[in-house]
Amino acid sequence: MNSIDQKLQQIRNEKRLGLMTHVVVGYPTLPETEKIVELMVKTGVDMVELQIPFSDPLADGPTIMKACEKSLENGTKVKDAFGLASRLTKKISIPLLFMAYFNNVFQYSTKKFCQDAKKAGISGLIVPDIPLEEEEKEHFTAYCEEFGLHAIRVISPASTDERLKKNAKVAKGFVYATARQGITGAKSSLDPKLISFLNKVKKEYKVPIAVGFGISKKEHLKALKPFADMAVIGSAVIDKISSGQNYLESVEYFLKELIQ
Repeated sequence: MNSIDQKLQQIRNEKRLGLMTHVVVGYPTLPETEKIVELMVKTGVDMVELQIPFSDPLADGPTIMKACEKSLENGTKVKDAFGLASRLTKKISIPLLFMAYFNNVFQYSTKKFCQDAKKAGISGLIVPDIPLEEEEKEHFTAYCEEFGLHAIRVISPASTDERLKKNAKVAKGFVYATARQGITGAKSSLDPKLISFLNKVKKEYKVPIAVGFGISKKEHLKALKPFADMAVIGSAVIDKISSGQNYLESVEYFLKELIQ
């Protein structure tokens, strides 16, 4: 069984909302990314999403875009993400996922990317800009299955009923539902239409539901708990990292406040 499935089953058994955090590989530096992930594991997060930096992201807001720019300025390469994952999986036991844009996957070679991700200890891939219609040509989902990875589908409140049904047929691990249409970024309140969207998703999907985009407060997690299995926090954590000195303490305090 994939470690994502095992962790989600544990979360359900414990009747709680899971938490997946998000980092940009190479931000603020590659060694610091490693320290941040280890700290996240120490505080009790359930999964970590490692974003491979890309110069022209589709869904990233200003916070993550700036982190990607800084990482690329540092010279971070796709191979560095594999190296980081390999080092981390020797030290931690929670699932790690790569988040990437398909250009990086394609340039690396889709099959080799999936193969090397598995070797590095990655459990799943989140590639938001690879539509199902490209499967016949790119074989992304097939390669994920071949190497024991979950290809995580991403849906949004803008997804049509037809799109939701198509993704539901192939969803593995969990489905990543964005809390709003648009780009990432911490927000003070959740979209009031979110709950009706999640109820629609629950009817279509047999896999657990993770919700991201704008999640930044304990109140958000409480509001999500009856309707989702896991929350995803990215920009709010990266804002803490970007705050300057002693950011590790800030990240630790922020996550502990959320988890307790």
